[in-house]
Amino acid sequence: MSLLLSSAPRSRLVVLGLDGLPLSLARTLGASLPNVRRLAENACSVKAELPELSPVNWTSFYTGEGPETHGIFGFSHMDPRTYELRVNQGADVTAPTVFDRLGEHGLVSRVVNLPNTYPARPLRGMLVAGFVAPDLGRAAYPPFLAGRLADAGYRLEADTNRGRGDLAHLLGELRATLKSRLTALDILWPDLSWDLFVHVFTETDRLFHFFMDAVLHADHPDHMECIRFLADWDYALGAFLARYDALPGPKRLLVLADHGFTELKTEVSLNTWLMRADLLSLSGPPRDEWDVSKITPESKAFALDPGRIYLHDRGRFERGNVASPERQGLLRRIADGLMELEYEGTPVLRAVHRGEALYPGATSNQCPDLVCEARPGFDLKAKFDRREIFGLHGRTGTHTVDGAIFADSHGARPERMRDVGRIILQHFDITE
Repeated sequence: MSLLLSSAPRSRLVVLGLDGLPLSLARTLGASLPNVRRLAENACSVKAELPELSPVNWTSFYTGEGPETHGIFGFSHMDPRTYELRVNQGADVTAPTVFDRLGEHGLVSRVVNLPNTYPARPLRGMLVAGFVAPDLGRAAYPPFLAGRLADAGYRLEADTNRGRGDLAHLLGELRATLKSRLTALDILWPDLSWDLFVHVFTETDRLFHFFMDAVLHADHPDHMECIRFLADWDYALGAFLARYDALPGPKRLLVLADHGFTELKTEVSLNTWLMRADLLSLSGPPRDEWDVSKITPESKAFALDPGRIYLHDRGRFERGNVASPERQGLLRRIADGLMELEYEGTPVLRAVHRGEALYPGATSNQCPDLVCEARPGFDLKAKFDRREIFGLHGRTGTHTVDGAIFADSHGARPERMRDVGRIILQHFDITE
């Protein structure tokens, strides 16, 4: 393809990501926080892809496709031969990105803190990968960018391990990453040699996981400390919006979250449920919560994060024993049993989806057989070391499928996350 120079002004598109921010909470916070109020005024909500996790949904955003095409079905990737579990990465994405598509048309992208883009891949532009990104040297493209960020003290991610029981530590970490996001903005934005700019703030997701109760309830002893942090976050939003306001036209602003959020009722251990149903057994105590290596040949099914259930199929898994004639009966048994699961008299699940129906045409060996969709307030887990189905383990907030904030200065109203990526392509008249 020949790339022709044009004297026409760039029609720039700016995307502001607010990880985990529900529209309802944005409107509540907007009563005292002016920048989030501005974003929420003309916003609607967008539905998350299932499962309602960051890697699934941000990948759907930046490919314009669903999991059946981009191949990301959760946080973790399991080797069906060795039973090794690892974190999904950008290298596992099996669809071209919108940045790839724009680059083919001579358009330049700049990207800051976008989840599931590690290790950073070459693109026409610049990129700083987001969660999970353990090494700054491999998180930035072009490679020289990593050095500039390191010199500026850039932090890839907040330390949330200690933050579960230490609000002051968590807020200090989140303020450090807020500062880092603005540092990256100062480096990547000013020359305006770009067509698409994507910038994601993930601090709300981190706060809400551990202190959603404090955020929501004014009588909580930590409420004001959380609101003070959210005022700092709002100030950072204002710094970003000031950049956008000063941008010469034509221009367009998209604002979105990858999923909603709500207060947690309880975590739900699906592998514990499968064990009690005599469908999963382990050969010994697991080394940790992620130890899938102990799944026995006798097991009929197991779960991976957060609500993905796999039949232990013969031919698919090295130690699998489920034969084809058993499949439909097992799928019905598991789905019916989970739909009957209740916590304090309340049904836990909204639906149990067949993988083949939810992800039509999927060919990945990571595609689940069943996907559980929880009712708001229930956090599905797939730990292998839990003895109880229900319990609280240091978190007070959880994702929701519905309610993620979305706003577009041009008035688009997408239904789900993949549609936002398609809006970007349509904006630049990329259809093939």
